Amino acid sequence: MSRVLFVTSEAYPLVKTGGLADVSASLPAALRALGHDVRVLLPAYPLTQAPASHHAARFSVGRYAVDLWQTTLPDTGVPLWLMACPELFDRPGNPYLDAHGVDWPDNATRFDLLCRVAARIALRQAGLDWQPELVHANDWQAGLTPVHLANQPYRPPVVFTVHNLAYQGIFDRPTFDALGLAPALWHPDRLEYYGRFSFLKAGLVYGDWLTTVSPGYAREICAPEGGMGLDGVLRARSDRLEGILNGIDTRVWSPEDDPYLPAQYSARHPGDKRRCRYDLAEALGFGHSDAPMAGFIGRLVAQKGIDWLIEALPAIIQRGVRVVVLGDGEARYTEPLRQLAAEHPRQLAVILGYHEPWAHRVTAGSDLLLMPSRYEPCGLNQLYAMRYGTVPVVHGVGGLADTVRDPDRSDPATANGFVFTEATSAALLTTLDRALVWFQRPSDWRRLRYNGMTGDYSWTMRARAYDTVYRQALADRPRPGNTHPEAIAAGS
Repeated sequence: MSRVLFVTSEAYPLVKTGGLADVSASLPAALRALGHDVRVLLPAYPLTQAPASHHAARFSVGRYAVDLWQTTLPDTGVPLWLMACPELFDRPGNPYLDAHGVDWPDNATRFDLLCRVAARIALRQAGLDWQPELVHANDWQAGLTPVHLANQPYRPPVVFTVHNLAYQGIFDRPTFDALGLAPALWHPDRLEYYGRFSFLKAGLVYGDWLTTVSPGYAREICAPEGGMGLDGVLRARSDRLEGILNGIDTRVWSPEDDPYLPAQYSARHPGDKRRCRYDLAEALGFGHSDAPMAGFIGRLVAQKGIDWLIEALPAIIQRGVRVVVLGDGEARYTEPLRQLAAEHPRQLAVILGYHEPWAHRVTAGSDLLLMPSRYEPCGLNQLYAMRYGTVPVVHGVGGLADTVRDPDRSDPATANGFVFTEATSAALLTTLDRALVWFQRPSDWRRLRYNGMTGDYSWTMRARAYDTVYRQALADRPRPGNTHPEAIAAGS
């Protein structure tokens, strides 16, 4: 098995803004279980709460002093290096935004440093007694890692994973110059991107192998409709692009022993799910009722189709469905949600912000999970929901289409949710109506729930797919003295 450096900007439970954090905790642990020696590199933000650590190395990168502190990812045993540079990372707010929700103006410098430190470790130039055979870099924040390794002899290959193509790390030419990047990289076939430059494009062009988080999303991003300006690059590299579904941490997400729930249950003994629904309804002020409960958990942004849901909510409420929305996002969505909740306090609750205990309670206490995403690279909430016996209603895109099987479009014996394909609020409502018909047929509903609860959503199978990509990358590893292949004709 291989020594792997896993480069990420967030990892649960230390720091989390989205699904990248969950993957960065679970995938390294699953790879470790397969025998890989995986080490995670993560910036040392002030919000990082890690187990006791010891000082591993100190060096300078340009004018920045960097300390590496070694510890482990909680509950995994996976070695973790925290990259400490207080000038760049010891600040309030989340990893990318200040307290007002505005991008930190030096984000390019901050995450270029992460990439340069990853390259130092990869080349055994960081004073550590360990060197990876392969680097696995994740999302735009790690996108310059293969660029900093590209012309180095004896470099390890880089697998670059896109978790969400919408977040591209785009900056201007003065920022490019300030980072000290080679002028030759300012080219449409390299880093230049419509007059600016993109960290994400750097990873796509210079990564040796590319992955993304579902087979469906891998197909979508190679087309103009889903490629967000990078479809040309992705088509050019499609022979090195693999779509691998995300898994979930079944230790954290298990209705059988979830500490956040008032009662635990399982696929074979699902009776106490009803108690979770009553507990949730009571907490939200809905009172006791057997009316169906629908949940939405996610960022309140256009990607998640929250505007479609807001448009459909009056009709959903009119049908007697109780709805809880958990998430945070843009005021243009939070304000109408607040207003609707004030008008319908017994049927609509809005919980702003992300709270892990609430996420578990809403997942367990709902009968239906609504995921009307415009696009969804993989999606984790539908996987959590199915494991908890909560039937998803989803827009058939990306990983949602890969994981949810509609009884009207597939074998009802294996169906686990409901899918709409038209990108409208009307289609969401029509599909919810179909789900409500099934809800009124208890035996059919139990079968849907059972199918969802007994699916394999663990990282074990997914880790094997990454192991295959690693083997391919290592088999094609750069020969000594070789530089990166000539630029790829990308057309952007």
